[in-house]
Amino acid sequence: MFICRDTVRLIRTCLVMNQTLSKRKPFHSRAPTTRGPRARSFGPVADPRARVLILGTLPSEASLSAGRYYAHPRNHFWPIMGCLVGATPDLPYEVRLERLREARIALWDVVGDAHRRGSADSEIRRERPNDIPGLLERCPEIRCVLFNGQPALRLFRRHFPKLLEQNRLRFAVLPSTSPAHASRPFAEKLKAWREALSEALV
Repeated sequence: MFICRDTVRLIRTCLVMNQTLSKRKPFHSRAPTTRGPRARSFGPVADPRARVLILGTLPSEASLSAGRYYAHPRNHFWPIMGCLVGATPDLPYEVRLERLREARIALWDVVGDAHRRGSADSEIRRERPNDIPGLLERCPEIRCVLFNGQPALRLFRRHFPKLLEQNRLRFAVLPSTSPAHASRPFAEKLKAWREALSEALV
């Protein structure tokens, strides 16, 4: 059977291409990429005599940039603490923290570090929790844990389900002070926080 030279060249080209393709790794769908840089929380604010532990999720970008808890100007945490324990936003940051300690209030976050894009709690990925059991051991008088919003409780339940079963601890979820939850009036948030802290510090 006669085969022209052009046909021979075409066959050789196809064979080379097939060999090249056969050496390539099979295509697989890409694994989901990690979303956002890894953010790290601050250390706890706690006195050994603390009676209440307030837990957030993870400091926002504004807080991380400032190096202070609840640094966003529209966050209601410090205005509420100003009304309840005298830790007003106009005071120096360290003075505000001391007011919390004097009131026997400890402050921390559930998440120690995590990947997160932006500041939204829904963007937290691959989180590692803080050593909250260790903090409770160092502050044995803590009898009440207050969650600053539902996301803090969800993260706590994910990582510390056994702590939720301890009879010595009481738990309560309070309205988030985040500016992302600004639809709830300040007066309503203040009332809920006042009642919870009054009961916890009795």
